[in-house]
Amino acid sequence: MLTALARGAGVAFVLLVSSLGLKYLAQVVLAQWMGTVEYGIYEYVISWILLLAILAELGLPTAVVRFIPEYSVQEDWGRLRGLIRGSWQLILLAGFLLALGGVASILGLSTIRQWAYSTPMLVGIWMVPLVALAHLQSEMARAAGQITLAYAPFQVIWHLLVMLGAFVLFQQNQTLTSVPAITLSILGLLVVVLVQLWLLRGRWNQQVYCTPPIYKPREWLAVAFPLLLTAGFHILLSQIDILMIGAWVGPKAVGIYSVAAKTSIWASVVLQAVNTVAAPAFSALYVQGDRQSLQRLVSTVAHWIFWPSLMIALCLIGFAESILGIFGSEFVAARGEMTILVLGQLVNVGAGSVGYLMSMTGHQNQSAYIFGYSALLNVVLNAIAIPMLGTIGAAIATATTMAMWNIWLHILVVKYLGIAPSIVSTLAAKISSRR
Repeated sequence: MLTALARGAGVAFVLLVSSLGLKYLAQVVLAQWMGTVEYGIYEYVISWILLLAILAELGLPTAVVRFIPEYSVQEDWGRLRGLIRGSWQLILLAGFLLALGGVASILGLSTIRQWAYSTPMLVGIWMVPLVALAHLQSEMARAAGQITLAYAPFQVIWHLLVMLGAFVLFQQNQTLTSVPAITLSILGLLVVVLVQLWLLRGRWNQQVYCTPPIYKPREWLAVAFPLLLTAGFHILLSQIDILMIGAWVGPKAVGIYSVAAKTSIWASVVLQAVNTVAAPAFSALYVQGDRQSLQRLVSTVAHWIFWPSLMIALCLIGFAESILGIFGSEFVAARGEMTILVLGQLVNVGAGSVGYLMSMTGHQNQSAYIFGYSALLNVVLNAIAIPMLGTIGAAIATATTMAMWNIWLHILVVKYLGIAPSIVSTLAAKISSRR
């Protein structure tokens, strides 16, 4: 099992690093061509879009991963066609209504006071239904076992299109502002959604299109709603610092801070890759009741995750100035924020696979509560720290919240599963066994 997991984790790591590397390259070139202020406006708008898109999704992208295999195995083509068409229509409607509501809110706010983000937000708000649909179709492809289709259009092609368009505009004008960059993102997403739609059509059993659709929206949404809450809490935890900095400090601070935040994520890339492969094994061993094998696997995974992550974190901290300098000289000012966020990520990787251990063993509701309380705490801490310390305060608040929910989940894993998942507990057990 461990050999297969190691091989799978290696493949997942390569794919994840490739995807993250391309995203990071896109951020580098946009930051260089746009400068701190315009890049900050762009990142602020994107943060709002990601948050609103979660609401537009209604939890359905995660729900289809459950229902599509179920309907396919049962050869229930009517329900499968209804799910494919119905989820698409529901998300399109929700996204369009959210975009209209966003336009009304932005116009109303603009009449009260000057807002630097008004025009970029009015343009960017129409990205909401496209992001939601692209995510839905990615998850549909994943549910159908089409991994390349699941990740390539949304994670790779979109960023390539944005970079290509940005390069053309920059060569023509020798400058790039937020509104054209956002427009490029919308056009790129539109291409991605249409390509996904076309390619997905050939992936379903042809009987799907010969069967009248059967719609079960209540059944789908009953499963999707708790997933919507969890996804919403996750996106809040990842975006609230940027949104609050943008509202209280300004776009330049957003641009500088967002580079630090995105760079710090590299410290958790091994955690993401290993968890992707190990999660099914956690579930299988738990169902079999083999706690001893589960503990051995979790302990091994803790080592796989922590030591490479520690090396990455040390490199990020040690070469912070050089890494941030790639974006431009002004971004070097974020080295303090990046160091704090990387330390928060070290707690995250040191805690081990606590999130997946909870969700893969039927304790997802407890996890949802923890992420909900953590999101609320993150808002409160940022509200206190940002006015006092600026972006450093946001980094402290975010890293503190990250450490808190990891420690909390660790306590619950020990309580409910009798498993010690962290690198600290793994090392302690190893030392005590030698005595």
